[in-house]
Order: sequence, then structure tokens, then C-alpha cells
Amino acid sequence: MALIEGKEYPEHLYYDLENQMWYEPLDEGTVRTGFTPIAMDLAGEILVFTPKRIGHRFEAQRSFAIIEGGKWVGAAHAAFSGVVVRANPELERRPGLLNTDPFGAGWMLIVRPEDENWRQGLLTGAAIGPAFSAWIAEGAYKKRAG
Repeated sequence: MALIEGKEYPEHLYYDLENQMWYEPLDEGTVRTGFTPIAMDLAGEILVFTPKRIGHRFEAQRSFAIIEGGKWVGAAHAAFSGVVVRANPELERRPGLLNTDPFGAGWMLIVRPEDENWRQGLLTGAAIGPAFSAWIAEGAYKKRAG
């Protein structure tokens, strides 16, 4: 685990630093995804989670879900292209799970990447701690407006 801003980040996940998303490969070639705790701290209390519909395709760096929070309304941007396989039904009923358990019950989607090289450009392992610290120190999050 990497400790970032006082929160533990699992090192087995893959992170899209720019979009503050995490990705977890699953056995059947699908990938579970969600927002990082930093993203949720910036967004404030999440009030609504609206995923792209099951079976719909999404493109890299385009939206595959919308969240509405106390401080922010915006899109979850995908690091790669793919298709939505499943949305978290509990998150649609209780969107605050994004705030309280972003790596657990607050996962957002299960997707099927179009390309087997979907991990390219994502951070994992021991590299995440220093990369997140540098991202925070340079204030990159300030460029991310809704």
C-alpha cells in the first residue's frame, strides 16, 4: 500500500493520474474502475452517479460516467476505449459510497477494454506514491475544472 494524503492506495491497481481513476484487472478480461480518494475529496459529497449504459462503447479520454457532488459536476474520463459491461447498482442507490469507500463498495463500472494494451501509460506498484506526490505538489489538480 502507498500512503497518499493520509489514505492508503493499493499498489496492485493501475492509476490514471490525470483523470484520477483507478483500474483493476479481473479474471475474465474485464476491468473494474473507480475514482481515487483525491478526486472524491476535490468533488465533495457525491449526490448522483450516472453511468454510461451497459453495452455502450466509450472512447479513451471521453466520459463513461457522470457524477454530481456538492462541489463539482463532471465526467469520469476513461484512460482507454472499451465497452461498459456492468455498473455498480449499489452506487446508483447510494452515490456517497464514492466518498466513503472508493476502492471497495464505491467502484463504478466494469468495462471491457478494446485493446489488450490498455495498461499502457497507467501507474502501478511502487511508482504511484512519488507520482501522486509530485502531481499534488505541482498543483495539477487545479487544472481539472468540471
